[in-house]
Amino acid sequence: MKYLKFKLILIIIYFFINSKNLAYSYFLNNSLSNIVDETSPSVVSIYTINRKKIYIDIPKEFKFFFGENIFNKRNYNKKYFEGLGSGVIIDSKNKYIITNNHVVNNASKIKIKFYDGKEFDANIIGNDYIYDIALLKVNIKNSNYLLKEIKFCNSDLIKVGDLAIAIGNPFGLGQTVTSGIVSALGRKGLNIINGLENFIQTDASINKGNSGGALLNVKGELIGINTAILTPNGCNIGIGFAIPSNTIKKLSTQLIKYGNIKRGYIGIKCIELNNKTSNILKTNIINGIFVNEVIKNSPAEKYGIRSGDVIVTINNKKINNLFELKSLINLTFINEILKFKILRNNKFKIIHLKLCKNKNKHKKTIYPMFNEIFLKKILKNKNKLIKIIDIKNNSKLYKIGIRKNDFIIKINNFVINNIRQLKKIVNDKIVINYIYILRNGNKILFFIKNN
Repeated sequence: MKYLKFKLILIIIYFFINSKNLAYSYFLNNSLSNIVDETSPSVVSIYTINRKKIYIDIPKEFKFFFGENIFNKRNYNKKYFEGLGSGVIIDSKNKYIITNNHVVNNASKIKIKFYDGKEFDANIIGNDYIYDIALLKVNIKNSNYLLKEIKFCNSDLIKVGDLAIAIGNPFGLGQTVTSGIVSALGRKGLNIINGLENFIQTDASINKGNSGGALLNVKGELIGINTAILTPNGCNIGIGFAIPSNTIKKLSTQLIKYGNIKRGYIGIKCIELNNKTSNILKTNIINGIFVNEVIKNSPAEKYGIRSGDVIVTINNKKINNLFELKSLINLTFINEILKFKILRNNKFKIIHLKLCKNKNKHKKTIYPMFNEIFLKKILKNKNKLIKIIDIKNNSKLYKIGIRKNDFIIKINNFVINNIRQLKKIVNDKIVINYIYILRNGNKILFFIKNN
């Protein structure tokens, strides 16, 4: 009898202690209110003002009478556009907030509204175009005004079916809470953002204004940053996507330290293994990466990777395809060391490789071939497209098969909606490998041969 009483007392103490944990609180009370109360102060609303120059097409007759130069500085109007989104406090001491890059990109003014209704201006510390994130710093002069930062979850431990809570600022209504589950993991190839996709999918309601907001678990920990929805009409249909918290944590550390992402460089060119290449190599490994070229003076050459090697794992993680390799490399930075398990001559070998800055990459990659085409943005079937209105017959693009009246819809994995995006990609540090063209309703892929 005494034993049963003692056991009962232990059980009561156990539940009393753990009732302070938000997860237990949810199961005991069957409510998310405690989780929301605990985490809402860590989520903010973001309002932006974007200033754009709208150029006016001056008739040739006026240019003839008044000259070209008189209109060069005055042939545009300044238009102001208001934007909205959400953000998450990740560092209360330094007043850092993480959000999506598309929420604050090109903003001339950023205003942060906190849970208690107070508003402050913010500046962009750094951003990453590839993963669509931006780091903001709030300008708060009052040292007594305290912020509450979010707790991070290890997103690698998330499972499909886990409960998910979304907090954000949909349609500018103010902070709103919705819930659902984790519907899928590792979603990619959706072309929702102009960068690398590796999303958590959720059916928690996410709408315009939720971008940059928090996706939480039942412990009130951040599992992702809500980024996009898949929708035919602009409204939520139960398919939302969030960037995993581990990705956010790793990139935000770089943005805080440097203001940009200092990605490392390996120096290999490779293809995915398939049945054919596996048979040629006489190996049972079907999923892996075949190295067909090692760049001279690269870390790969320095540490002993050779053409013909098959990459099996990196840091004990199986690499099945190029997307997984690219995802890992884009989250690995200068001076980090990677452990490669490779297959060479049917024998496994371990190579430790220290990443460095890409010394072979030019400061600015310019593609003169784009100077040989003439483009125009048009609206076709309610879609913004870039049309080639003229192309030189002896140009590189013409020689590979691109023609007048074709539409450029994608460069590499970047969707092209306007000429500004195309110019950014052309002038940025990105090697262009292929171009997607729309011709007579058909999508055609053209490969670009780079020297």
